[in-house]
Amino acid sequence: MAGLAPQNGTVSMFLRAAGSGPRWYRFHGRDWGSSMAATIRDVAREAGVSVTTVSRVLNDSGPVKEATRERIREVAQRLHFAPNTTARSLSTRRTHTIGVLLPDVYGEFFSEVIRGIDQAAQQRGYHVLISGAHNEPAEVDAAVRAMRGRVDGLILMAAELDAETLARNLPERVPAVLINASHDASQFDTINIDNFGGAVEVTAHLLALGHRELRMISGPRGNRDAVERVRGFRTALNQAGLTPRAEWIVEGAFTEASGYRATEQLLSGAVPPTAIFAGNDSMAVGALSAARQRGLRVPEDLAVVGFDDVPIAEYVNPALTTVRVSISKLGSCAAERLVECIRAHNRHERRHEIQPTELIIRGSCGAIHYSPIQQEAVT
Repeated sequence: MAGLAPQNGTVSMFLRAAGSGPRWYRFHGRDWGSSMAATIRDVAREAGVSVTTVSRVLNDSGPVKEATRERIREVAQRLHFAPNTTARSLSTRRTHTIGVLLPDVYGEFFSEVIRGIDQAAQQRGYHVLISGAHNEPAEVDAAVRAMRGRVDGLILMAAELDAETLARNLPERVPAVLINASHDASQFDTINIDNFGGAVEVTAHLLALGHRELRMISGPRGNRDAVERVRGFRTALNQAGLTPRAEWIVEGAFTEASGYRATEQLLSGAVPPTAIFAGNDSMAVGALSAARQRGLRVPEDLAVVGFDDVPIAEYVNPALTTVRVSISKLGSCAAERLVECIRAHNRHERRHEIQPTELIIRGSCGAIHYSPIQQEAVT
């Protein structure tokens, strides 16, 4: 007889040994061993609490001090205690799973968001179900409907999903946290990035370096991040007495290839740019490649800056000046908020948060000579 039980984000397999008696051989990771299956009473005794308290923590069903919660979870993990998840779901009407709907699951940005969500969810005893919408409204609607009954709450980052559609597809008791919501979403908790402020800051930095022929590679039309970053770019130019022209902004798709193509187009203009602001780091990497193909030196002939500060930004050559978004923290904050909403049975005051950004100056803008082993200079 075999059983599968999730253990802190991994899967453990239990194989019952031949013969009578409840003797089990347990496979977890690479270690083989034998042990008696732990019970909820074992966890309670080891943690020095009542069985009821352990049940509350494992079922997320009552008030327990955070320090006690952590102690019980540590003991349960150490004893390899695996609650009967099917019975628990029937008794609590909870799956202890949160759903995550992203525009895509490809690329460093989304990997970091998922990492933050997963770590925060595991710490609170939740598993994660992930789906990509691929910027298709029909796929967004289908994914939300498919998760009904399978998750206790949703984290969504989907520009194509308006709050009205989400409310129509979600039961009232199921909470949702929206990241970078594009529309009015006052009935949900939201966490947004200060895209506008970050774009103003990085554009002003290029202007302060003496650049006047600035160009921008924007993200996809209609994307909230892209719209706000373009608005920040235009605002900074206007504040410097420059009137941006339509041809100064070329649309990209937040990918390396689109950044390469957009840079080719900008470099072919009547007046070539001296600096390019790419709407995210992936497009900035494409811009660096296109500049090299043209025989241009970065930053001597062309300055390039990005947005997001994904892990690879520090290690391209030259290292990328960019606007830092705490990407993993964005995911962990969304997961923490969602679990709070679940525990409150979605009867809580909605909160709306804007996460700040930070200008990270490296070698690609020409302000400093930078290598990854040096400390980053930040204005």
